[in-house]
Amino acid sequence: MYKIILLLDFAEAYSKNLMKGINAYSKEHGPWIFCRMPLFHRETVGMDGILKWALEWGADGIIGQLYNDHDIQKIVDAGIPVIAQDFKERFSEIPNITGDYQNTGALGAEYFLKKGFTNFAFYGFGDIVWSRERAEGFEDRLVSSGHEVHYFEHKKARSTELWYYKPSSLSRWLMSLPKPIGLMTCDDNQGQHITEACRHVGIRIPEEVAVLGVDNDEMICDLSDPPLSSIALDTEKGGYEAGKLMDQMIRNGAQSYYDIVVAPLQVITRHSTDIYATNDRHIASSLKYIHQNIDKNLNVEEVVKQVPLSRRALEKRFLEITGFPIYKYIFNLRIEKFTQKLLDTDMSVFEIAMDMGLTDSKNIARQFRQVKGCSPSEFRNKYSPAKG
Repeated sequence: MYKIILLLDFAEAYSKNLMKGINAYSKEHGPWIFCRMPLFHRETVGMDGILKWALEWGADGIIGQLYNDHDIQKIVDAGIPVIAQDFKERFSEIPNITGDYQNTGALGAEYFLKKGFTNFAFYGFGDIVWSRERAEGFEDRLVSSGHEVHYFEHKKARSTELWYYKPSSLSRWLMSLPKPIGLMTCDDNQGQHITEACRHVGIRIPEEVAVLGVDNDEMICDLSDPPLSSIALDTEKGGYEAGKLMDQMIRNGAQSYYDIVVAPLQVITRHSTDIYATNDRHIASSLKYIHQNIDKNLNVEEVVKQVPLSRRALEKRFLEITGFPIYKYIFNLRIEKFTQKLLDTDMSVFEIAMDMGLTDSKNIARQFRQVKGCSPSEFRNKYSPAKG
């Protein structure tokens, strides 16, 4: 029965999901005993205090945020297996729970490109690996398509910038950006930071600034005004793999290790990006109507009624601007919304179909398989923590 010290910030959904995966592994191969050191105490006692506690308790391993403390070698020398969540930078002496940050940024860029945006921005921290590399992936994908990225980086600690009640350099930056613009933030906390700052200076979301976060922290995303779109990560699987690695390190020696890489899954669309960027007012009206009514059994004729154009004229302009016929755009958005409900809820396929105004659940399941290559239930199970 292993004794594992956890140095994770359980106020964050990312850490909670890591723990779900670690716990899932421990239940299958343990059980393990876990002990948490409070965040404030960890900062007070430092690495010497953590090591002292680990030795006194007889800990078999440590998993957590270690702030890239150079004293990590003391724990390595003590022979205690340790896995670090890369809080600022990756460690070289020990394994990291890290992320496929470049591809996460590229996924955000691809998402905005498909929505028709030609202006782009990134908001994050230049001195933190997960923010810096997400920005790099975002920019690399956009530069390859002939676009540039506008940047604003924090110069202060996240908790000290008084953006919420007085004009700031951030407000001025947001006002100066070309519109409409797709803005990716390094995580959901900074995404909410942007939506709040936009609200205070009267910038409309998503019409002028579409905001995308990372982590899919549902509490933060729902607290945001409007609700924040975000890139979901396969964090529970990462936690499960971290548990597996810790087991191997305890059994085979702490020098046998590799990094755990948490992969991005998909963008979960909420109101902050639920728009297609275009300056054509008739296409904009059509798209707004589609997005607002996608949870109904929408058809092309209903869309045509919203604008003073013939069906043929609208179809031609819609295809030229979005790259899709109207019926195909509706189909793609419906599958996107169906997928979101599949991952966000416990509803059955039949219940989701009914919730979206569809009377034939077998048909939507068949269409889903055509797009995703598997059934809805297989897709839902695919991203649960790995077994065995």
